[in-house]
Amino acid sequence: MRFDNNYFDALYQGVPIGGYTKLVENLLKGIEIRLNCDYLENKKVFDKLARKIIYTGPIDAYFNYKAGHLEYRSVRFETEILEVENFQGNAVINYTDRETPWTRIIEHKWFEFGKKDQRYILPKTVISREYSLEWKPGIEPYYPINDKKNEKILMTYRELAQNENNVIFGGRLGEYKYYDMDATIAASLKLSEQELI
Repeated sequence: MRFDNNYFDALYQGVPIGGYTKLVENLLKGIEIRLNCDYLENKKVFDKLARKIIYTGPIDAYFNYKAGHLEYRSVRFETEILEVENFQGNAVINYTDRETPWTRIIEHKWFEFGKKDQRYILPKTVISREYSLEWKPGIEPYYPINDKKNEKILMTYRELAQNENNVIFGGRLGEYKYYDMDATIAASLKLSEQELI
């Protein structure tokens, strides 16, 4: 078992200072935000607010499942607060053996907080066990299933998407494509360049 905190074999990697929430808050500073709104339920209202919409929800839902439901893999989390300073010494440990029912354990403090080199040590820790979960409608979709059946359905949705001149489909669900965070950021920057030039 390896106990380095690198998720990939990349030279540069990490979590932004303050986490991704802080990064997104800074990116959206000065922009009106509406939370807990369902775009698809209020599509006409939201479409009037902007010349272009960036849609990151499931592409099949956008088209009201005309070509059928795409399939996803989902996950569920069990989170615990433990009365220990350190549970695993790393932010994430993946479990790939058949005997372990979870796929990874996340110890949140090691992403940024509670590190030994800081002036304080947090006396408790929070862990989340992540379990694979079979997806069905009504459960949050996480990962696309890349097989011939879903690829055929996706091709239909991609053709329909080409006719949506004011909508950009993005992210794992909007593109029905697996993205790690580095690829997500790269794709977002490339898309921004295309739209802004």
